[in-house]
Amino acid sequence: MNRLFDKTNQNVHGWERAVSVAGGLVLMGKGLRHGGLGGLLQLATGGMALFRGISGHCEAKRILTEATERSVPQRQHYSHMPLDSEVHSPDFEATSVTLPDSTPMGHETRP
Repeated sequence: MNRLFDKTNQNVHGWERAVSVAGGLVLMGKGLRHGGLGGLLQLATGGMALFRGISGHCEAKRILTEATERSVPQRQHYSHMPLDSEVHSPDFEATSVTLPDSTPMGHETRP
């Protein structure tokens, strides 16, 4: 039971948790009032949303996040460009020191 509430295992935070708890309670209430097979489905869905909000962990979100991270290659979006004061510093006075190549930010094309 302690594993369910382990903070290192949480991937649902803040408003997302609050909405899951509130939505789960609403769905469970509607399911109890409705009855029948539709009510049972609402009750089950609401229970899962309530559990997701209380525990702070969603296995489906974990699987989707990992799949997205594997399919999208990671790249650097920004690079440090030397400021004018850095270029004119004593560090760059030696002829052997060169400025670093800039890293493309995604919209440039390479020659």
